[in-house]
Amino acid sequence: MRALKIFALGFAPIFLICGVLALLTTQPIFVKDALARAALSDPEHLRTYVRTLASSTSPRSYPRLENLNKAADFIREEFAATGASVSEQVYEVDGQSLKNIIAVFGPDSAERIVVGAHYDTYGGMPGADDNASGVAGLIELARLLSSARLPMRVELVAYTLEEPPFFRTEHMGSMVHAAKLKAEGAKVRAMISLEMIGYFSDRPGSQHYPMPGMGLIYPDAGNYIAVVGSLQEIGLVRRVKKAMVQAGDLPVWSTNAPSIVPGIDFSDHASYWEQEYPAVMVTDTAFYRNRNYHHPTDLPETLDYKRMAKVVDQLYGAILQLTN
Repeated sequence: MRALKIFALGFAPIFLICGVLALLTTQPIFVKDALARAALSDPEHLRTYVRTLASSTSPRSYPRLENLNKAADFIREEFAATGASVSEQVYEVDGQSLKNIIAVFGPDSAERIVVGAHYDTYGGMPGADDNASGVAGLIELARLLSSARLPMRVELVAYTLEEPPFFRTEHMGSMVHAAKLKAEGAKVRAMISLEMIGYFSDRPGSQHYPMPGMGLIYPDAGNYIAVVGSLQEIGLVRRVKKAMVQAGDLPVWSTNAPSIVPGIDFSDHASYWEQEYPAVMVTDTAFYRNRNYHHPTDLPETLDYKRMAKVVDQLYGAILQLTN
């Protein structure tokens, strides 16, 4: 018995450290339940946007410029239909013109919120979840923001060239956008990257994680949306998660971790970290849940548009809180 007590005491600091780490990575844990409210986003809108991007403009991958431009034109038209101020950020790669599509809402304030999603795909894949889902969420957010009274500028940006072979290079659309903001001296209060937001599963064991032991803290079913940030983004992750929880009933989990943890910096938010802007990623956790990732099976019919609509509503609530 004495040996057992000594053993337990010896491991007490380890348990304490693990508890503190769990608290830091998943905080805030206790959040006031969401108020009952009517749904704002339309699942059928989202389904239509995803189908268009994953079929008539597919594959949306470099160097298929015709399809990339068709996708960009579709996004620009949908943004413009909301009454937003819409522009193109055109730049050259290997002598070819590529473009980000930008929709602006609210006044021309000193600070701004940026919400972005990449519209290109990996190889010849249809890319329904990766990342037509993120772009569909962006378009639906534009519809919601068009009737909001915003106290500051909100930019919605559809990026090109997030996928290989341009990932982590200066040619990523988000790199181009973030660098231009920095060069202009723009102040960004927060950036949110939408990276795959449409795949969910209630099946036990459907959710996987990059590090051993994470399954002891997080759910084993992929039925939630995640907010991801670096260790420097603890405050922003906390604020976005709290606002999303209060804006809807889809479970929201979060993590703050260094970029050595695979997946933490695997999207456009990392481009803003490069420019020292605060940024987080909202994701269904991509390949840790969706086995269709970067495969021909990443099709529109595999997505859950009702839960995806909940994500958009919760993002809308987070944007409104971040602007105040």
